[in-house]
This record gives sequence, structure tokens and C-alpha cells, in this order.
Amino acid sequence: PLAAAQKMNLRGQAHHLKPLVIVADKGLVETVMAEIERALNDHELIKVKLRGDREARKAWARRIASQCGAELVQSIGQVACFYRKHPEKPVVNPG
Repeated sequence: PLAAAQKMNLRGQAHHLKPLVIVADKGLVETVMAEIERALNDHELIKVKLRGDREARKAWARRIASQCGAELVQSIGQVACFYRKHPEKPVVNPG
């Protein structure tokens, strides 16, 4: 788990990012989860747009974090930010 200071640093780094994946009407289907996995492998720090009601967004964010082994850095409105360190060549410094 990340420390509070690390999450704050990652939030700052993620501020300028655009959402790479959008979760909409069909929810977290297999193809969307595969795209999130690919994005985490490529970028380590990503934003995901969650298009649903508040409870669905919370559930999706928890499911993404648990299934992908990622850390939920921040969730504001319909955008959630996730971080997962690359095992071989990390690029993002959590601070």
C-alpha cells in the first residue's frame, strides 16, 4: 500500500493525464479489463472514466484495484486514477 505522501505525489503527476479507458453501459466486461491491464503495463499511472451512478463507480473502482493489483490513487466524480508499479522497468516515481 502507498503512503499518504506517495498518493499525494501521484495525484500531482496524474493531474495532467487524460482518461485512457472509459467504462460505460456494459460495465467491466473482459475486454475493458484487458485494456486497463494493458494501460497499467504501459503507463503505470492511468486515469479511467467511470460512466455510471455513484455506487456503480465505487464498485468498479474497487474491482479494478483488486483484479489488476493496482492502487486506487484518487477518485473524483467520474474519473478514477490507478497506479501499479511495473515489475521490471518502473517509470513513475511514487515519491
